[in-house]
This record gives sequence, C-alpha cells and structure tokens, in this order.
Amino acid sequence: MNGLTKIALAAGAVGLIGAAIVLSRVERPPMQSVQRGFRGTGMDQIYNPRMFAKTASLNQAPASLPQAGNAGPRAGTVYKNVQVLNNVSVGEFTRLMVSITNWVSPAQGCAYCHNTANMAEDSRYTKIVARRMIQMVQHINSDWTSHVAATGVTCYTCHHGNPVPQNVWFNGVGDPGTGPIKQAGGFSQLPSGKNHPATAANDSSLPYDPYTPFLEQANPIRVAATTALPNGDRQSIKQTEWTYALMTSMSQALGVNCTYCHNTRAFSDWSQSSPQRVTAWYGIRLARDLNTEYLDALKGVFPASRLGPNGDVAKVNCTTCHQGVYKPLFGVSMAKEFPELQASTR
Repeated sequence: MNGLTKIALAAGAVGLIGAAIVLSRVERPPMQSVQRGFRGTGMDQIYNPRMFAKTASLNQAPASLPQAGNAGPRAGTVYKNVQVLNNVSVGEFTRLMVSITNWVSPAQGCAYCHNTANMAEDSRYTKIVARRMIQMVQHINSDWTSHVAATGVTCYTCHHGNPVPQNVWFNGVGDPGTGPIKQAGGFSQLPSGKNHPATAANDSSLPYDPYTPFLEQANPIRVAATTALPNGDRQSIKQTEWTYALMTSMSQALGVNCTYCHNTRAFSDWSQSSPQRVTAWYGIRLARDLNTEYLDALKGVFPASRLGPNGDVAKVNCTTCHQGVYKPLFGVSMAKEFPELQASTR
C-alpha cells in the first residue's frame, strides 16, 4: 500500500467519522406539528415524538409525603438554630426536611447538609447554602408569580434528586478573543465568542456564552434598532448574534420552536406574539434576579472545588428549571403541597 493510498484511506475514515457526527445531530422523521396561530402565519410547533417521550419520562413529579398539619409546637421552639422555618409546626418542618433530602440528596441523606452529631451547627457549607436556597424558593413562589404563576417551584424543580442541579452554568472561559461580551463605546473590536460550538447555542457558531451578558448582567437583548441612523446604535449584527444565542438556548430549554413565543412574520411585534412571550420576558429577569441576589452572593460560602474556572458560582438558566419541556414537570404543582415554601422570609 503506497503513501497516497494510505492518505486517501485516512481521509475517507475522517470523512465517515465526520458524517456520523453530523448525522447523529439530525432528528429523523416522522415529526409532528401543532398549529398555534392563524393558518398561514407559520405559528406551529414541530415535535419529535421520540425526543418528547424521553423528556416526558425525565419530568415526572414524585409523590409528596402526606401533610402533617400546622398544629402543635413551632420548629423554632423545639429545635436550635432554625432561622428560616421557625414558625412552621414541628410535624410540617420534619416533613419538609425529609422531602428536601429526597429531592436533593437521596444517596447522601441528612449528612449532606448536617453534622448528624449536632444537627443545629452550621459547620457544613451545604447547610448554609440550603438555608438560602429555601429562601430563594420562597422568593420565587411569592414574588415571581408573573413567571411561575400559581404552579410555583420546589427544590425538586431544579435538583431532580441531584445535590447539584445538572443544568447550571459558569461564566464563559477562554482567551480574550472568546470571552463573554463586554460593553464598550463605539464599534471597537469586541470579543465575539463565536466559532466555539457549545451546548448553550445548540453547537452552532453563535457566541457560546449568552448567559453572562443577559442572565447575570443586564445588557440589552434587543435586535431591531430604535434609531434610523447607526450613530450610537448598539443593535449591530454582532449584538444580534448574542441575542440569537440566548433565544436558541431558551428554545432548547423548553423544547419548543421560536414560534412558541414569536410570530415569524413579525418577530419584534408584541401584538402579534403569543402570551408566552410575556412569561418568557419575566423569566429572563427572574433568572437574572436569582443569579445576582442569591447565587453570586454565596461565592464566599462555596469551597474552591465547587467554583467554576473563573472562580464564580454555578448559576441558573432556563434549562435549570424547565429541563427540556415547555413547563417544568409539565405544569404539575408540587409547591401547593408545601405552603411553607410560599411566603417569602428573605
């Protein structure tokens, strides 16, 4: 076998591997569609029944323990160092603690957060984090009904039985040419973050970290310009690509098309959009609120092993709660079974 033959065979093998990788990313037919708007407007959702079956099996709500009632002594008078749920009855407090163990650390048990020799002490960082996360859940359920409505959330919504939710993110990493977006005046050579395929943007060439500028920072997400002339206009093609990356990640998070929120003949027109677009608008701001007010604030509590490459904490995006479906757990409300998770105590 001569050298040219070897090269040709190697090239062919590489081509086959590349083709296999590409084809593995393609959803094979048959597909299903659901009309969501007037005919001719393109307002329909395309579903892959095989992928839907998979996400459905992963988004089943577990059964809740029977409620213990609010009668009897308060947890704060019976147990030491109860800072958040001190006005809850002992029975209901115990029920919630057992539920949280099942939702977050079923394999590790109570010892994941507590020193079982002295349950009251705060020697484990996980206990301090868990206390703040309970307050975060209460905050979502009481102050963000504009997004979660009456369905609400519990710890299980994000954790699904894992000590660390499987769908979290850290600030973008890489050399200065691939880092997250930075605000600057004029049209300077800003890092674009492009051509580094990542899950956040569905393995496309779009900027790979759309979360830092929009779900932690409050950069504008607008695509259409608001002025006739480009002077001072930040809605450039480069800016638009960041928006597309965020929208792509949201579409993946909910397992829906763009038309779940938008009318394709007038993407920017709110009057032609579906009600879900308003809900999504609040969802972006909810994620930003949680990341800045609750998670970033815990940076000094986490050990270095739990921080990202840039030293930041794990944060939430739409996938953290939605896990690939249009409503977390397909709209099943676990929160209504736990009234102590409704009132904000932050």
